[in-house]
Amino acid sequence: HNKKLVKLLANQIESPLTKNNQVTLLKNGEKKFPEVLKTLRAAQHHIHLEYYTYQSDKIGQEIEAILIEKAKAGLDVRFIYDDVGSRSIRKKTVRRLRDAGVKAYPFYEVKFWALGRANYRNHRKIIVVDGLTAFIGGINVSDEYINKKEKSSDEKHLFWRDSHLKIQGAAAYYLQFIFMTDWNFCSEECLEPTNELFPSIPKDKNTEGKLVQIAASGPDSKTATIQHSLLQVIHLADEEVFITTPYFVPGESLMDALIIAAYSGIDVKLLVPKNSDSRMVDAAAASYFEPLLDAGIEIYRYEKGFIHSKTAVIDGEIGIIGTANMDIRSFDLNFEVNAVIYDKELGAEVRDDFFSDLKSAKKIDPEKWSNRSKFKKFGQRVARLFSPIL
Repeated sequence: HNKKLVKLLANQIESPLTKNNQVTLLKNGEKKFPEVLKTLRAAQHHIHLEYYTYQSDKIGQEIEAILIEKAKAGLDVRFIYDDVGSRSIRKKTVRRLRDAGVKAYPFYEVKFWALGRANYRNHRKIIVVDGLTAFIGGINVSDEYINKKEKSSDEKHLFWRDSHLKIQGAAAYYLQFIFMTDWNFCSEECLEPTNELFPSIPKDKNTEGKLVQIAASGPDSKTATIQHSLLQVIHLADEEVFITTPYFVPGESLMDALIIAAYSGIDVKLLVPKNSDSRMVDAAAASYFEPLLDAGIEIYRYEKGFIHSKTAVIDGEIGIIGTANMDIRSFDLNFEVNAVIYDKELGAEVRDDFFSDLKSAKKIDPEKWSNRSKFKKFGQRVARLFSPIL
């Protein structure tokens, strides 16, 4: 049933299907960061980080302290940051890290004579520790992803809902490979594969685990692998397609895939924010809703805060969690990475989270939606014109 997706990723980017992975679904920053800190502290040989947004706030400084400590202890610590998404750390934080022995580089440095580079962003969020433990998902390094249980009266913290994965096993090898190719592109060092970077899996860990494959693409890719993998997984669905995305600017092929699935009797549900961090993107997304609603697709808008998760679950047995939004920027302009997990147990977890999130969302009424004001429709269509560059 899933062979076509496995072959697609194997043929397009030589991403192997890996087995016996331990996969932990981490909900929001409050679950992700304790795991990240614990893993970084336990590092023995190397730490590799690659982030779109890294902020030098409380959690950023905690991670920075560990990176500095580990670099001083003789570990290889390498850090790739996006020059646009992490512009706030360019001067002081990066200087502190470098002074302590951390090798830190912007992915594609934006220079005055090359401002066009700002359009090609490294949106990946990857951590690889000692070659066998990795993190991947939607959560950047920033305090805003951590929801505090108690808010002080002067705190107006928006609730952030996001999803991340901790992967232990052979799937970490491909994330390591992605990190190395990105590193060799942007740094002054040429990393070669070694036994330390790709250590063998201890026999006691090589037990029943999950099947995982990594999907990655960027503007340098021969094929739009992430988009193709999403189209293929929708095509493979027998019963259900449940998608969560903060930015929905799908383009024609994804629209067609979703509409065909719905007309074929598949239960298609889409969860998007009521308000994201871009009103323009929200308006552009809204311009795509009507044909989806006409096809019987249920669209929900999340109201509790900002839903930033990038997940899909198909028939409760294929889960996709990663960095790619369902938009033209993620498919064509950004460097992105997703994990594809072929597993009923994890699929059930992602599915449960989806329905839990729906409790904080409002379903769009198709009739009311088609009767919205002409002024609103016009504004949404105008936003859609600009959607390729949003």
